[in-house]
Amino acid sequence: MRIARLCALALAACLGWAAPAFAQDSYPNRSIKIIVPIPPGGAPDIVARLVGQYLSQSLGQPVVIENRSGANGNLAGEVAAKSPADGYTLLLAADSGIVINPHVYAKMTFDPMKDLVPISTVATNQFILAVNPKLPVKTLSEFVDYAKKANPPLSFANGGVGSQHFFAMEQLKQRAGFSLLNVTFRGGSPAMQSTVAGDTQVLFAGGESGGQFESGNLRPLAASGKERSKRYPNLPTIGETYPGYAVDIWLGLFAPAGTPAPIIAKLQKQVQEILARPDVAEKINVSGSLQPLILSPDEFAARIRSDDEKFSKLAKELNLKIE
Repeated sequence: MRIARLCALALAACLGWAAPAFAQDSYPNRSIKIIVPIPPGGAPDIVARLVGQYLSQSLGQPVVIENRSGANGNLAGEVAAKSPADGYTLLLAADSGIVINPHVYAKMTFDPMKDLVPISTVATNQFILAVNPKLPVKTLSEFVDYAKKANPPLSFANGGVGSQHFFAMEQLKQRAGFSLLNVTFRGGSPAMQSTVAGDTQVLFAGGESGGQFESGNLRPLAASGKERSKRYPNLPTIGETYPGYAVDIWLGLFAPAGTPAPIIAKLQKQVQEILARPDVAEKINVSGSLQPLILSPDEFAARIRSDDEKFSKLAKELNLKIE
């Protein structure tokens, strides 16, 4: 029912062109707020600020970014879901806030599938498995061997139990057969800072970490996606060592359910036109392993449905439930 509801909302966005033209033309007439579920500096924040800048230019109104971190995106999601459905409060969500949290949190104050409507995909990102450079490992195989022998266990910095960082490492631990001490933070950026400082030893780094690799503050070992990173083509994928392993994430723009279809359609059109611009794609790429992601509403709904099923199964396999 959750997926059927989401597909219906996405279809409504598709049909927004059929609504009276004046409904679209009158929006927006004041500033728009985009809520981001992490502190400043992480991949969703980077993308939200970039898209917000261009969206402000195309719509002729200010776009303000508001960071609401905590509970792996649930705090930001709740604020957005309970905001007026008028197009002036949006949510830049990572996939974990939509398709993972409902399966790992025992109590949710909102239902992402019922209370939010998708506007557009924005970006995709794969993680880079990275370690503090003081750790005496330079390859994935060396890391796995070292982690198996480490006593006490190495500390793994991540954006929270149930986050994509967390699931990416759980899948690797299952395949490779090692254990780590889990250390959670309010997003990938503080997790990165902890690993740079040496307080933790390993993390799955996101698009905000490119500068840390180049400066030598973090040592990249392998990419999590199906294909090698375009920015780091010499870096092997984890799947090259463990066939079938592949983890990437998507970022998407959402609005409160009930937002008028013409507004959804207008925002979708504007966002996808922005993402198609070569200069925007270049700026997103410079941020790290981020890539623009342009999907049709049907394709976005299908991706959400597929990921929802995947993480429902994985959460059950791990017996993962957060009270």
